[in-house]
Amino acid sequence: MEKPYVLGLDMGGTNSVLGAVDARGHVLARTSIKTQAYADINDYVEALYQEAVKIMDSLGGIELFRGIGAGVPNGNYYTGYIQDAMNLPWQTVPFAQLVSDRFGIPCKITNDANAAAMGEMTYGVARGMKNFIMITLGTGVGSGIVIDGKVVYGHDGFAGELGHTCAVRGELARPCNCGKVGCLEAYASATGVARTAKEIISSSTKETLLRSINIDAITSKDVYDAAEKGDEVAKEIFDFTGTILGQSLADFVAFSAPEAIVLFGGLTKSGHWIKDPVEKAMNENVLPLWRNKVKVLFSDLKEADAAVLGASALAWE
Repeated sequence: MEKPYVLGLDMGGTNSVLGAVDARGHVLARTSIKTQAYADINDYVEALYQEAVKIMDSLGGIELFRGIGAGVPNGNYYTGYIQDAMNLPWQTVPFAQLVSDRFGIPCKITNDANAAAMGEMTYGVARGMKNFIMITLGTGVGSGIVIDGKVVYGHDGFAGELGHTCAVRGELARPCNCGKVGCLEAYASATGVARTAKEIISSSTKETLLRSINIDAITSKDVYDAAEKGDEVAKEIFDFTGTILGQSLADFVAFSAPEAIVLFGGLTKSGHWIKDPVEKAMNENVLPLWRNKVKVLFSDLKEADAAVLGASALAWE
């Protein structure tokens, strides 16, 4: 029997969203459970199954589903394990096997950024591309590297942590939540933008609309709103952020020669304010043979569907 559907799971630290997806990339039905509500992984899998049955039955039953793809924190594509996931109730578990055993269909997992890359390659702006880099710009900075049409996992399943490459060196480099210093994530994430805003405002007497906001509460959205109103300090914040990101992208281009770099996540809502300095810095710092040849693209997947679609792409492999 032809199996026209798959399930895509986007496991976040707070919520787990499950969607039924067809081969054209349409999310036909979705449901969710609270990730943190289950101290035992078996209870989590059972709750997931009970919710999944509802949407699978609405489409004709589990026999029409080919498999499950899951984007999970610290998900190892090779082993199917979630490994050392500090933000989950269960840090190391054989997740793919547990899900496959309960559902009776195959399950594959990877981390969220690799899932995003799979989604773009299968359904999104990178469809048809065999060499590109996905950069997710959210609370952190994630990445998925695609070479010759395949996501790069490395020997241990964890390749592609470009957000934790060193973007700034020296005594003034920012500490990162990972324990290192100067990581790209500390500068080019939404939280990095907020840190930059705080630093620039605190060290300057320039007039800015951002001074009307509690300095510890400023978000990247606040910076965008100010930039849209012509605020020079807000523009400076985006220039600083985009320059650091663009310089790092120039280094990334050198090791994989991608056709494009696809940016995804909340920070991309800043539009040209972030994209323009990124492209400028990348092309100023990349080797001449790649200058103005590598495209910087924003994801065109709907934000509400992107994570589920990315995860579901694993199930079509």
